[in-house]
Amino acid sequence: MNEQEGNFAVAQNRGSAFARFLRLIRFSHTIFALPFALAALIVAANGRPSLRILLLALASMVTARTAAMLFNRFVDWEIDQRNPRTATRHLLATRPVVLTWLVLSSALFVFFAANLNRLTFVLSPVALGIIFFYSLTKHFTDATHFFLGFALGIAPVAAWIAQTGRVQLPPLILAFGVVCWVSGFDLIYATQDYDFDRREGLHSLVVRLGLSRSSVQFTSPR
Repeated sequence: MNEQEGNFAVAQNRGSAFARFLRLIRFSHTIFALPFALAALIVAANGRPSLRILLLALASMVTARTAAMLFNRFVDWEIDQRNPRTATRHLLATRPVVLTWLVLSSALFVFFAANLNRLTFVLSPVALGIIFFYSLTKHFTDATHFFLGFALGIAPVAAWIAQTGRVQLPPLILAFGVVCWVSGFDLIYATQDYDFDRREGLHSLVVRLGLSRSSVQFTSPR
């Protein structure tokens, strides 16, 4: 048994398969988009969404985010192995297993969306495309933080559509706020990988501007 296989075996023994899965997709971070989506859903329903729509919307959001995280893990498999901060992620599951979970969670998302209304079903592949695309942006644009913001920003819009079946202005305003908020904290988060991203040729505003200048962009009132 080589060292990598040994490490994988150790990781396999740390808790159940379900617990490892939750760690792999960082399930606790679901909270970042969930409050905004729920707020949009409640407002769209005049404070009283039906239990059916509420549960389907929650299931759609969770499976969409799960698919997005698994896509990120799958396409960044080699990069994550080289990054000291993420080097143990691949020990939680094999790449073929990640791909299987990715396909399953994507299919479940489309299924839940189809059971909401026609527009959510039609737009479900578009939503998957948007949230998957973010994982590719660090390879070609410094604006990767804004793509992440956009990916999370569609959550309140999707929740509004789930309730009303229409695209309207109020959730778009909330989505803009989410884009700004997420982009800002992701820029700060990216400072952890500054040296690694520079060596790997990965793009971000932190790499472009440097640590001090990128922080000023999102903290200065100027």
